[in-house]
Amino acid sequence: MAEKILWTKSLSKHFGGLKAVDKVNIYVEKGDIFGLIGPNGAGKTTLQNCIAGTYPPTSGQVIYRGKDITGFKPHRVCRHGINRTYQIVRSFPRLSALQNVMVGGVFGARLSEKEARAKALKLLEFVEFPSDPEAKANSLNTMQLKRVEMAKALASGCKLLFLDEVAAGLTPGELVDIIALIRRIRDSGVTILIVEHLMKLIMEVCNRIAVLCFGELLIMDTPEVVTRDERVLKAYLGDGFQST
Repeated sequence: MAEKILWTKSLSKHFGGLKAVDKVNIYVEKGDIFGLIGPNGAGKTTLQNCIAGTYPPTSGQVIYRGKDITGFKPHRVCRHGINRTYQIVRSFPRLSALQNVMVGGVFGARLSEKEARAKALKLLEFVEFPSDPEAKANSLNTMQLKRVEMAKALASGCKLLFLDEVAAGLTPGELVDIIALIRRIRDSGVTILIVEHLMKLIMEVCNRIAVLCFGELLIMDTPEVVTRDERVLKAYLGDGFQST
């Protein structure tokens, strides 16, 4: 039986009277590529933010590798082994690609500058960064920036990586490349949780999927079971998801 690396216990986040996340119970197993889907406003990003420390939960628990990390600040969550990327890339525009990745090593893994540089170079090669490592971030295109951000997250030494809308803004050819990279990251020993609207990516890479509906968990199962569920077909696949 696979190890549960992350699980939430009745996790809730309320903003006044709005129940953005309401008593959600999910678990992610070691080695998963786990998909979190639902239309805009379903609570996907809020749930991710509660786990990653951006928002303190209103109630419930976040357990990571057997430790209760509920309410930990983002830097503590990172140093326990969880890191993330964002739909809108958050690079340091005046730093080089190499320096951006080094930030993850220095502040996430607490490496020396020399160690962080060596690790950053290896990770840029691992993610197949196609440009000069010394190129400034503000000169890079969307796909190049996404590779830098994934390398930066990995440089922290994370064992669980959140990918938020990683397919946004990519061409069909770039999508093929990013799918291959996601699998390569998983095969390197990093468990992955993906928040995504593009069903082509979800169906190709995820072994399990959770579907949120107005802050509540609708279903959590394999892609085959989820996409045949009548509630999902009615509520989501005909309402905003891209199937190609």
